[in-house]
Order: sequence, then structure tokens, then C-alpha cells
Amino acid sequence: MKYAPSELIVNPDGSIFHLHIRPEHLADNVILVGDPGRVETVASYFDSKECDIISREFHTITGSYRGKRITVLSTGIGCDNIDIVMNELDALANINFDTREDNQFFRQLTIVRIGTCGAIQPEIPLGTFVASVKSIGFDGLLNYYADRDKVCDLELEQAFCQHMNWSAIKGAPYVAMADHTLIEQIASQDMVRGITVACGGFYGPQGRRIRMEIQDPNQNEKIESFRYQINIGGQDNILSICNFEMESSALAGLASILGHRAMTCCMVIANRHSKEMNTTYKNNIETLISMVLDRI
Repeated sequence: MKYAPSELIVNPDGSIFHLHIRPEHLADNVILVGDPGRVETVASYFDSKECDIISREFHTITGSYRGKRITVLSTGIGCDNIDIVMNELDALANINFDTREDNQFFRQLTIVRIGTCGAIQPEIPLGTFVASVKSIGFDGLLNYYADRDKVCDLELEQAFCQHMNWSAIKGAPYVAMADHTLIEQIASQDMVRGITVACGGFYGPQGRRIRMEIQDPNQNEKIESFRYQINIGGQDNILSICNFEMESSALAGLASILGHRAMTCCMVIANRHSKEMNTTYKNNIETLISMVLDRI
């Protein structure tokens, strides 16, 4: 297939349209962060740097960490930005920009998002690291892709909608799954594993009420009480919804469709049940960054 200039947009310097990086800038191991300022924090651990490119909210640095070539890239906030990032990362890895055709051999990327989140369960304290095994997308992004059913947990989707008495006016939620081998590699034994809700906004979609009422005033209580049984490694496990954030569902879903390994791990900076919030978390997240760099 030959991709038209309006579909695969390449800048005059040979870089992909939004990220503004060229194929040779991209490492096989990719760390995503939301905040452009956090890119420098991650890259400060690198032994050397190859490139440092800023375009809009997308800041990219590729370098080496203990012999591993790694790209760290900021996405900004929201699943809509993840749609841009994942499509453009895959194009950089798997399309020849000169011929506008797929490369002969598929190149798989390993992608870990490091973020912050709000816990929904009372027993998850501030500072906890959470690995998103499954992500329920409130944003609807994956519903625009034909293969969404192939990479989603359809039974969990149905159980969640029934539990929530989900209103169709908000669009169908989807349940994307992180790469299980990557979860084992990164989460190891010291991260909480569970279900994450990825919201299409920070306020109403996460049940925050300031000067506007929300469609379902009992939304967060129902999310907190949801339980789902799955079999992991031959053992039955009961998963609850651990946290809110805004990118994990699109990342896991798009990566699965495209054939890449991806997952999200976040540090809890708020607990919605106890109504606690830590606004001075930036130094603490470096522990999570260091863990991911060592394990990716």
C-alpha cells in the first residue's frame, strides 16, 4: 500500500508531521511522559544523547542508558494526543518515507508510559506505583478503529457497562489490555496491578464537580465498587479499578492493534476516596523513572 501525502504527512526535512523526528531518531525502547518538562528529568539519567527535538507539546530526546538505546517523548495530556503519538511512532518504525510503503520487515517497539494518577480505592495511598493491566477508555478513541474488538476484553466491557448502568449518550467505553510480558518485566513484584479508567477529561469525566453538575453523580462510588474475576497464570484473581488517568487505554489499544508492546505505570498523587492530594510530587516520581529505566 502506498500512503498518500495527505495521510502520511512528512515534513520537508524528512521528519514525521507532529513529532518532527526522523526514523533514525527513534529507539526500539520508548518512554512516554505527559509533561514536556519531565523529558529532561528522564534524559538526565542518560549516559549520552543523540538528539533533542521540540515540536509543540512533543519533546523528544534519544540517548543511551547503561548500554540501552532509549527514546523519551512527551505526549501532552489526553488520549487524542496518544492517537497522534502512536500512529507517528509506528510510521517512523515501519514505513519507508521515500517510497511511502511499508517496510519489508516489521519493527516492534516497547513503550512504557510513566505518569501520575488518582487512586479510586481507599486502601491505595499517595505515592503508590500502579501498573495498568487493563484500561477502560471513556474517551471512545479506539472505537474509530476497525480491529478494536480483536484487542479488547469484550466481557469486561459488558460487565462494566451493566454495573455502571452506562448511559449511551456518553459513548461506548472500551477495555484495552497492556502487553502481559511487559507488565511482568516492568511491574515486577513492587507495583500494584489492576484496572485503570482512562478519562476523556480531568474534571467531569473523573467525577469532579466544581461549578457544573455531572451526568451521573454516583459515578465514582460505582467505579470503586466494581470487581472483575480473571485468570492469571492459572489462578483466579479479582481485579478492582485502581485509578483514574487519561492516556493508558489509547496507548494499550493502539499498540495492540499495531503489534507493539505497551503499558502504563503511574504514581498515585491523589486519592479520590479520601480526597487527599499531593501537589509536590515531582521529586518523588524520579524513583519510578529510575525503576522503569532499569527494567525496560
